[in-house]
Amino acid sequence: MPDTSDPQPKESEPHEQDVQPADITYEEFHSLADAYLEELLQRVEKMQEGNEGIDVEYSAGVMTIELADKGSYVINKQPPNKQIWLSSPISGPKRFDWVVVGESMNQKEGSGSGEWVYLRDGSRLSDLLRKEVGVEFGLGEEAWESEQRPTVTE
Repeated sequence: MPDTSDPQPKESEPHEQDVQPADITYEEFHSLADAYLEELLQRVEKMQEGNEGIDVEYSAGVMTIELADKGSYVINKQPPNKQIWLSSPISGPKRFDWVVVGESMNQKEGSGSGEWVYLRDGSRLSDLLRKEVGVEFGLGEEAWESEQRPTVTE
């Protein structure tokens, strides 16, 4: 309808989900971060077998991954902030918070899944490590349905 006094409403645009860190205790943080870092260590050590271009060290919550062709990655726990920090020779420094997706009013409590997410752009630590280091682990794409994928609103 051309210019009318009663225009039809526009179809609503999808709203982006605001990414918020999960409200976890320090005990939960340590449990989640330690499990993540232990899994990462095992996966990188497996990559090390037969590949002299990879070196990994892990002590006191700090992991250093040396890649001959890329440089050093430092991944560490930051308990006061309940974050995992990453220093990458490619993407620079990032701080990841634990974010739970899939736990809404319409879903059973405890049914959501979590991941370490960089709140500024919604990127996941597992995805970044997969892309830059080549380590496969964490939630796969199928676990994060497009409507559940956290996005950042400006």
